[in-house]
Amino acid sequence: MSREGKLVKNTAILSLGNFLPRLASTVILPILTGCMTKKEYGTYDLITVLVSLLLPAVTLQIQTAAFRFLIEHRGDTQQEKRIVTNIYLFTFPICIVVLLVLFFSLYTISIVERILICIYFLTDILEKTSSQIARGMAKNKDYSVSAILGSLGRLIFSIVFVWYFRFGLEGATLCLIAATGVHAMYLLFRTNLISMIQPSLFDKQLLKEMIQYSWPMVPNSLSIWVMRVSDRLVVTHFMGIPANAVYSVANKIPSLLTVAQNTFTMAWQENASIVSKDEDAPKYYSDMFKAIYDFMAGAFGILIAMTPLLFRILIRGDYEEAYYQMPLLFLGMFFCSLTGYLGGIYVAYKKTKSIGVTTTFAAVCNLIIDLTTIHFIGLYAASGSTLISYFILFVYRMIDVRKFVKIKYDIPRVVFIGVILLVMSGLCYLKNPITDIVNAVLGIIMFIVLNGKLMMVLVRKIGKKGKKNKVSPKNK
Repeated sequence: MSREGKLVKNTAILSLGNFLPRLASTVILPILTGCMTKKEYGTYDLITVLVSLLLPAVTLQIQTAAFRFLIEHRGDTQQEKRIVTNIYLFTFPICIVVLLVLFFSLYTISIVERILICIYFLTDILEKTSSQIARGMAKNKDYSVSAILGSLGRLIFSIVFVWYFRFGLEGATLCLIAATGVHAMYLLFRTNLISMIQPSLFDKQLLKEMIQYSWPMVPNSLSIWVMRVSDRLVVTHFMGIPANAVYSVANKIPSLLTVAQNTFTMAWQENASIVSKDEDAPKYYSDMFKAIYDFMAGAFGILIAMTPLLFRILIRGDYEEAYYQMPLLFLGMFFCSLTGYLGGIYVAYKKTKSIGVTTTFAAVCNLIIDLTTIHFIGLYAASGSTLISYFILFVYRMIDVRKFVKIKYDIPRVVFIGVILLVMSGLCYLKNPITDIVNAVLGIIMFIVLNGKLMMVLVRKIGKKGKKNKVSPKNK
């Protein structure tokens, strides 16, 4: 199978494992909000945030090293066992210590709730670690199946513990434990990870190499969190909760694209890592950049053109101001997608320090723009800072990545397409039927011109597959 074919296949497989958990979260939201008090739901939300923040810092993101190092040794059973053993022998002793600290730090809540939070923390680490190991061993189907089972488990356990038994916060936490437990246990037994853990294979030097690779990903994870959450914190502090509600609504549609972006990034990291040792890697990365830039630009051009229609269909209530934030947020997501592509090349060459530095720089820019402009332009400070920080991150990485792989960019073309997207965003603000039609036509033309060859290839492949599957009357 070609490189591009593998990328498409892995993206399709991983999309199931990323989309269904997001769908499950949406479906169970009415159950949680309807059966829990505001205080219980607020505490539940804090638990999930706390665990998501603690996990990277506690584990030094060594799960990411599991993925990258296993790619290099696929098929070498002994080396795979060494990597898996070192990952688990490092992770769990540290986690036990942290769990004890966490248990005694949360002294203001009941012992039962503290125990449940600690168990959830442990199962979440087990699930995240096992997932990255499965991906590193090319077990993408098992990864997606486990995510689907975890999502179904979360839905079922929510109905049982929260809706039927009315266990409240404890029931919601039990739901998280059970769902992540199902996810992790499936991977552990399906991929025989338990049998791969052999203490005699502990290698201090290998562990040191993996930690050197993974620890720069800790500030990267925290910086991404800052970029996604700081806007809302700043808006809430300076403009109040109603303004944050408007900004949250404006983010609803653009944020859905993060699922697709994260899925592609996961598949691309694997592809980029495998290709990194090939002689034609620079040419391949250059060609892929052009293809991905064209596809993303065409797709986001259509989305920007559809903003008026999407807003009327999906948004209800007094949120008119949210409309004016959406074009900026769409552009922000466009540049975010491209930074994910370049981030995959950093992973391929194990330049994780550069990932941490570039993302931290963008997060600082985001926060500074927020704080210095919110008094003057209100909500535009939040959406504008998102766009500018991702744009800065994109340009920074475009330049920085060339230090170790000579990617060629057609800069005039990149700038020209970017200007068209900017003009289309400007037309959105006019909210005029004529300019909306112009935008729609421009978006369609842009997508066809940029992706015409790709569309023809897909049509031909589908046509050939249809002919192969068609049974002639003589063969019946």
